[in-house]
Amino acid sequence: MKIMGLDYGEARIGVAVSDALGMIATPLDTICEKNRDIQLKKTIEVAKENRVEKIVVGYPKHMDGTIGHRAQYTEEFAKDLSKSLGIPYELWDERLSSTEAHRILEEGGVSGKKRKTKVDKIAAVIILQGYLDSCGNKF
Repeated sequence: MKIMGLDYGEARIGVAVSDALGMIATPLDTICEKNRDIQLKKTIEVAKENRVEKIVVGYPKHMDGTIGHRAQYTEEFAKDLSKSLGIPYELWDERLSSTEAHRILEEGGVSGKKRKTKVDKIAAVIILQGYLDSCGNKF
């Protein structure tokens, strides 16, 4: 089962996709768009092109575990995306995924300007891989 992982943001959406066995997450793309309707349309296109059967969306909880406005906005986007595609979604705690993505890119020698264009899709990989690892290939 191919699963798409998203690091959803108001201006950019990092996209990753799993292999067919649901074991390995791979960075795919960054959707750069602020208009929510266009974000939804572009994300639907990517999901269909990659024949995904499930979506995992990073859920931006506060460090104390509470849910804020950004998490609610993310959940609404995930619900709309799921409904449009007719496939299930799951929210996955994404606390510190962007921090981890920055660290990985810095350690890999990726410069500041190039890092900005890659950090969202690397964060999507971290989100999706965390989900895949937790499932133990039980799809």
